[in-house]
Amino acid sequence: MLGKVASLLQRVGPSASHNAFLTRCFLHGSLLRIHPSVSEALASQEPVVALESTIITHGMPYPHNLRTAQEVEGIVRASGATPATVGVLGGRVHVGLSEEELCFLARSEAPLKVSRRDLPYALSQGLSGGTTVSATMTAAHRAGIPVFVTGGVGGVHRGGESTMDVSADLTELGRTPVAVVSAGVKSILDIGRTLEYLETQGVCVATFGSSRDFPAFFAPRSGFVSPYNVKDEREAAALIASALALGLGSGVLIAVPIPEEQAAVGQEIEEAIQRALTESREKGITGREVTPFVLKRVSELTQGKSLEANMALIRNNAVVGSGIARALVTLRQEGQTPSMRRERQTDQASAVVIGGINVDFIAKVKQEKLVMGQTNPGSVGQSFGGVGRNLADCLTRLGVQPLFISALGVDALSESALSYCTHMNTSGVARLQDHSTATYCAVITEKGELGVGVGDMDIHQRITEQYVSRFEERLATASLVCLDGNIPVSTIDYVCGIASKHRVPVWFEPTNVDKACKPFLSDSWKALSFFSPNLAELRAVNQALGLPVPAVVPSSLDDVLGSALALSRPLLEHLRCVVVTLGPHGVLLCGDAEGGAVSLQGAEYKHQPGGRLCGVHYPAIPISAGDIVNVSGAGDSLAAGLMAGMLQGQDSDTCVKMGLLAADMSLRSHDPVSPALSSTTVSPEQVRARRWPPVTWQWPG
Repeated sequence: MLGKVASLLQRVGPSASHNAFLTRCFLHGSLLRIHPSVSEALASQEPVVALESTIITHGMPYPHNLRTAQEVEGIVRASGATPATVGVLGGRVHVGLSEEELCFLARSEAPLKVSRRDLPYALSQGLSGGTTVSATMTAAHRAGIPVFVTGGVGGVHRGGESTMDVSADLTELGRTPVAVVSAGVKSILDIGRTLEYLETQGVCVATFGSSRDFPAFFAPRSGFVSPYNVKDEREAAALIASALALGLGSGVLIAVPIPEEQAAVGQEIEEAIQRALTESREKGITGREVTPFVLKRVSELTQGKSLEANMALIRNNAVVGSGIARALVTLRQEGQTPSMRRERQTDQASAVVIGGINVDFIAKVKQEKLVMGQTNPGSVGQSFGGVGRNLADCLTRLGVQPLFISALGVDALSESALSYCTHMNTSGVARLQDHSTATYCAVITEKGELGVGVGDMDIHQRITEQYVSRFEERLATASLVCLDGNIPVSTIDYVCGIASKHRVPVWFEPTNVDKACKPFLSDSWKALSFFSPNLAELRAVNQALGLPVPAVVPSSLDDVLGSALALSRPLLEHLRCVVVTLGPHGVLLCGDAEGGAVSLQGAEYKHQPGGRLCGVHYPAIPISAGDIVNVSGAGDSLAAGLMAGMLQGQDSDTCVKMGLLAADMSLRSHDPVSPALSSTTVSPEQVRARRWPPVTWQWPG
């Protein structure tokens, strides 16, 4: 244990803060353990509910504490979610506990009460304890769990304006994007100042139900009101989804009133609380000693009724919180958060993109040529890429809201990537423990050309047939499915099989020469509708199919166009269109000749033997070398712009020109997909408003 800590300290540096140290420890996986059941549920996009453990270690005596923990976990499971009780055992944060681990915490004689402040110490000393609301929120966020159920949150203590006794729960709600479902706060606290403090921290507070009355744990009404209320689980989920999509970095507090059948007992308990508070003042008890005295005295005065009511509250919160977690998953799968509903168009909503998401590090040298073996002066920047991610990003910005299916690790890079992609429907992105988020490092020349690239893409192989099959219904009803070449061959074969069965058009976007051949290793390619290779990838595919390929690579543009059309011809026996990307020379559209154009539309397609094929060449939009900032996402933007036009029902000419507009904007952007892309900047109206280089025609001989 000490060896791991020492190693991590060396990486962090002696001046790093506790937070930086803890974050780095978490991200290296040595101090955070996610239970397999929780990890599997997260990877499968199933609902998960985080639970705290101070109720086990400090909230109730044994065996009531163990029984309550087991009952709450059982309620969560019965409600269709996976429980993830958080605790600290032997210097590691556990997200999800086994039966033996629950028993260990319940029987512990002197467990540590672990708040956010205490985490570094507990972990460095190898201690065990129960996590408070603030520590549980921290761990839940690291694991990717958005919903956390507890009994009640802490608050501003009475007299807090002079003692500064304010619970860390409140500041945690202000800086950690997790939704906390609780019964409000105990009336022994200053509820008015607690709500004011939450407002200062930017925390959205809503009462669950038809009233805005803010509950006081044992009482359904505290005399104060919440800013908002949510009538049911779906409204609560929509509120949480909107908060997460905005990327505010703060949490949401859902306050659940005590059940009606417990209200009478709650009133009796409230009277006991007031009496206990009076006694504490008479005895001169102050500061942090007040709360334990009052809780013990209330239990005595109510002859244990407060303990029973406490357990009933937690059970009720577990039911409500599990329902919210389920509704949140449903909203994500449907792509129906309020912002998504406003953005998307009905007939475009069922598009699906399956492919990679990377964190890119782009280094651009300040000279025309890259000199190997020495340091090249230049600039280095971070961006977010991956062919699949670029396509989904671009489509989203152009008014389509595709479901994006991919895989990320559980690390800082994945958190950054998801934060950047909040405008996208990423409900199909799995979070995988013990796997690294894909990274790509590219060194480009002053002209924007790739000099050398290094990629760590192993996680893309985790986008398996088994995982993707969870979205089979979406695939079977999609308006378009787009695959990138990073995903496994078996996944491509599976999706092509679904598409063939349900007559769903599929676009295959290759990522390099080797990966371009994946669908063509079997008959899966015959289920494709669209294929967008460059000339080298097109040659490789013909070779994979055992077709003759000229030994000499053409050099002149006329020869390139002729070669591309000839190599596309055999593929068009089954494909609707081959889109050959030509870099600075634009794009060649190859397909059936229909009224002097290549047809991209139509519910079904089958090439007629003897039918006339043609190729239409669209030159690229002229751009000077000095204006090219980044070439890494231009091809993806071209494809996505073309797809967006297709999904809007535009003619082929408009579709291709929308793609060229999107590519031009991305060439001028530091990001692979230009943030300036929108349905306004790339649209049929923008196409008609521009003067375009003349389109040329290449007819077969």
